[in-house]
Amino acid sequence: MAVDLELKLAALTEATLAKGLAVFRQHLQGAEVSYLNACVRCGLCADSCHYHRAEPELENVPARKLDHIAAVFRAHCTPAGRMLPGLVGAKRWDRDMVRAWVDAVFGRCSLCGRCSINCTIGIPMPSLFRAARRALGAMGLVPDDLQATVENSLQHGNNMAIEREEWVETLEWIEEELQAETGDPGARIPIDQQGARCLFTVNPREAKFFPLSLQASAKVFWAAGEDWTLASDAGWDLTNYALFTCEDDQAAAIVKNLTDAMTRLGCQVLVIGECGHGYQSARWMGPEWLKQAFPFPVVSILELMDEYLEEGRIHVDPTRNPHPVTLHDPCNLVRHGGISEPQRRVLRRSVSNLVEMAPKGLENYCCGGGGGQLAMGQYRHRRLKAGGIKANQIRATGARIVAAPCHNCIDQLGELNKEYQLKVQIKTVAELVAAALVTPLLAEVQP
Repeated sequence: MAVDLELKLAALTEATLAKGLAVFRQHLQGAEVSYLNACVRCGLCADSCHYHRAEPELENVPARKLDHIAAVFRAHCTPAGRMLPGLVGAKRWDRDMVRAWVDAVFGRCSLCGRCSINCTIGIPMPSLFRAARRALGAMGLVPDDLQATVENSLQHGNNMAIEREEWVETLEWIEEELQAETGDPGARIPIDQQGARCLFTVNPREAKFFPLSLQASAKVFWAAGEDWTLASDAGWDLTNYALFTCEDDQAAAIVKNLTDAMTRLGCQVLVIGECGHGYQSARWMGPEWLKQAFPFPVVSILELMDEYLEEGRIHVDPTRNPHPVTLHDPCNLVRHGGISEPQRRVLRRSVSNLVEMAPKGLENYCCGGGGGQLAMGQYRHRRLKAGGIKANQIRATGARIVAAPCHNCIDQLGELNKEYQLKVQIKTVAELVAAALVTPLLAEVQP
């Protein structure tokens, strides 16, 4: 893969370099410009970054990654950088700097944002790194496997290129399993139900590899008596990997699948399944990308389950989950998305022993799978090494089950489980809630 990058770098023309620089400048807002020269090099960001904590070298320091970007900004956008480049640390935009940018913002960053909340002056690192990713994307330098995931969403309506027939057939047999599990032949996984209150969206990996996760969510909806549906065509996949390539036009096209499905089916509430970046994309970035406010609320299924429990629409018995459980906080859901407490309230009611990691919530460490890292095979070694910080957190809790409300995180945690011999089970919050559900009908079919 490094050879492939070198070939791409060698093929860059002056026109392509100029295009990348222009895109970078275009996507810098006034506040971000001020931050490019604001770093005081205090070093707090180094201790905040899971990459640096796992491998303490200079190139893993967030301020160093920022400096690669700021050096180009100074050289091309400031008088001092043009006249006295050596004095202010300015560097021209050339192939060497492009290589440094690719390595810094794709290879050594998951856009988790932990560095920013621990920065003494609050430099919005993810925003600046996203501007750099946009510039590289304009030059054709997004890693091929990450871009391929985006192309699948654009061409097929989901990032795994699942055909409609396969999707519908999968839902039909999961429905049969749901009926057997609940003992209710009327239990349904509704498809294209016009006027349903909730349109539920999921990660395609649930259809391919984690059907029990989708079945668990359906079981919760069944117990709550929810009026819900799934779309059969584009509009059921909550993922949006253009959030990671930072190509806003493509991100807008993908999120439009969701808004179009809401309109097509006449639903009232868009429900995002357990996915950090899916929630951030739909709830916060979507209206910005489409340049319009959504005429419907966007909620996480975590918020919905919290409401069900609070309103008495579902009842749970925590003794059905007797083993110690710890909670992983997905960065895009918690730090970028603002959803921190609903999942905790849900788990405190649904499991016998919730053991928190340290740190937790806003200060959680990234598992290493965010920012598109799972879709960039060339950085797998770094991803797993950086994930060692999360592995140590999990091990310290003594928990036997890790609740992870995000399928990207689940995939990464699954690899960490093997890499670091954690010997834990990894489940969604919905799976734990579904296991704890208590209804008269379930009492007849459960041991």
